[in-house]
Amino acid sequence: MNMLKIPFNTPHDTAPFSSINQADFIPAFDEAIAETREEIDRLVANPDMATFENTIAALAFSGMRLDRISNIFFNLHSAETNEELDKIAQEVAPKLSKLSNDITLNFDLFERIKAIYEQKGNLDLNTEQLMLLEKNYKDFVRNGALLTEDKKQQLRDIDAELSVLKLKFGEHVLADTNAYQMHLLDPAELAGLPEGAVEAAQELAKEQGKEGWIISLDYPSYIPFMTYAENRARREELAIAAGKKAFQDNENNNEAIVLRIVNLRHQRANLLGYPSHAHFVLEERMAKDPETVKAFLNDLLAKGKPAAEKEFAELSAFAKEIDGLEQLQKWDGAYYSEKLKQLKFNLDDEKLKPYFKLENVMQGAFDIANKLYGIHFKEVGTIDKYHPDVQTFEVRDNHGGLVAIFYADFFPRKGKRNGAWMTSFKPQYIKEGENERPHVSIVCNFTKPTATKPSLLTFNEVTTLFHEFGHALHGMLANTTYPTLSGTSVYWDFVELPSQVMENWCYEEEALALFAKHYESGASLPMEYVEKIKESAAFLEGLATVRQLSFGLLDMAWHGQDPSGIQKVKDFELAAFADTTIYPDVADNAMSPSFSHIFNGGYSSGYYSYKWAEVLDADAFEYFKEEGIFNTEVAKKFKDNILSKGGTVHPMELYKAFRGKEPSVDPLLKRAGLIA
Repeated sequence: MNMLKIPFNTPHDTAPFSSINQADFIPAFDEAIAETREEIDRLVANPDMATFENTIAALAFSGMRLDRISNIFFNLHSAETNEELDKIAQEVAPKLSKLSNDITLNFDLFERIKAIYEQKGNLDLNTEQLMLLEKNYKDFVRNGALLTEDKKQQLRDIDAELSVLKLKFGEHVLADTNAYQMHLLDPAELAGLPEGAVEAAQELAKEQGKEGWIISLDYPSYIPFMTYAENRARREELAIAAGKKAFQDNENNNEAIVLRIVNLRHQRANLLGYPSHAHFVLEERMAKDPETVKAFLNDLLAKGKPAAEKEFAELSAFAKEIDGLEQLQKWDGAYYSEKLKQLKFNLDDEKLKPYFKLENVMQGAFDIANKLYGIHFKEVGTIDKYHPDVQTFEVRDNHGGLVAIFYADFFPRKGKRNGAWMTSFKPQYIKEGENERPHVSIVCNFTKPTATKPSLLTFNEVTTLFHEFGHALHGMLANTTYPTLSGTSVYWDFVELPSQVMENWCYEEEALALFAKHYESGASLPMEYVEKIKESAAFLEGLATVRQLSFGLLDMAWHGQDPSGIQKVKDFELAAFADTTIYPDVADNAMSPSFSHIFNGGYSSGYYSYKWAEVLDADAFEYFKEEGIFNTEVAKKFKDNILSKGGTVHPMELYKAFRGKEPSVDPLLKRAGLIA
């Protein structure tokens, strides 16, 4: 029996992972696509005059089963993939792209939407209904509803090709990540590495039936080696391998794919009447246009670069003083930064890690959410999972009502892509008086427990967990009528506010007291460490700021102009990085061929939004600090105006309703130590 073709008879309608066979996906997709087409056909064929309910609301609730199957499949494809799922993704992506085009290019459907849109002033619509109507109308126009038939066909062809290229891009990056290993047999080559990292490397070798130690390009293996390994030649080897992902002479090379993607995106934008892909994307962002984004990034660059150059000079002098290094290279940055940080603050990640046992940090995030928003997390064993590592929780309010189902998936494995992300298996919405609650997941890649130690997080990993948990709260506390406006369905340059604001609690004594306890003794994190964490928060922030800005500027370079004249990815990238270059270039490396955020994720013309959201989060958290970091009134304002509202209101209006004013850039510059 194909479980994806029938209603799930499971607790809270959760996905029945263990009963789904990979062979079920294609038939289920095909049936759900056909079903969605029938729903649209019925909507269009309705002989009654077009109304909000029979057209706009009906469209918002169409294709729900297809969305559910897509959420399950594509989340597995990111967190638990294999060759078979890769093949299915390649087959399904063009079908979904075609369906999407068939809907947005359906002239009769658009005529019904347009008829309602043109009389919106006379309709008694609430704020959310009005937003949904405007969004639908714009989505259709922005996806070619006003094009002639031949241009509509061009658009379909471009979208079908892009959907496959993006998947191939991601598969190539993962393949190169998995293909590389540094196999060490001499224990001297592990000098400087923390005990936990050595043990993890040994476990990795054992899993493969090998002697010695294996270092991989997965972050929990890569980052400690780059930060602590004394063997400079080995650091160089590992850094170059990481920088060569999808940029080497093999079947995974992404250079041609990058050029094809940017050219197709540009052609698509031109077809729709926009000067560039960035102009197209930014029309639906808080930033509005590429000029605003470039001005924003360059303004921060002007403030951050002098600090970055000063920090680089200090780091170079330090490396020369202790090791006689003449030129600091990219593979030296993390290593000497850590050494200098230890010298300045006597703050070593390895000293902190015993206080950040994964289970305690997770519970700390739960406790903070409880204090702020009155929600409770209870781990349950009755919910099916796609891998034994996954944990499942029921989230309830103070009255015992179900708020959400929460999945947590923390450890790296072969079929899981690098990094950390939040996603959902089912959105929140209200239908026929029933408030359907969301199923939300966070996926990370933290160090696995070993035979002698639990999973202990670096402070950076603690903030990563809080970041993704902030996204999860945005999904879990959603309270809107229509699924297409729910939770994280907001402007891309607003979506990082809930996640980034959560990171701030990691630096506060009152919050750390809840979870930062030594995994063996139970002792609280010493106050001096808390002070040092706060002091060191702005350590080398100039360099970190310029690095982040460089990614945003590279994204705008690819997408903010006509790319048809670009011949070589590497040459173009060097020119785009010219104003932000601090370290010497590495000839064998290029970032774009593995820049998944913009070529495989949703961040094309949107990478600036990380910095944009930092402005919002610093300003928002300043309000919490003024009133108390657990102040329930401020938390209620944040929940009611931002977390629960999704995309029902323009984000700047939501922000002003929470804060009482537009955001200021000063709190961010102060926090980063870039202004006094």
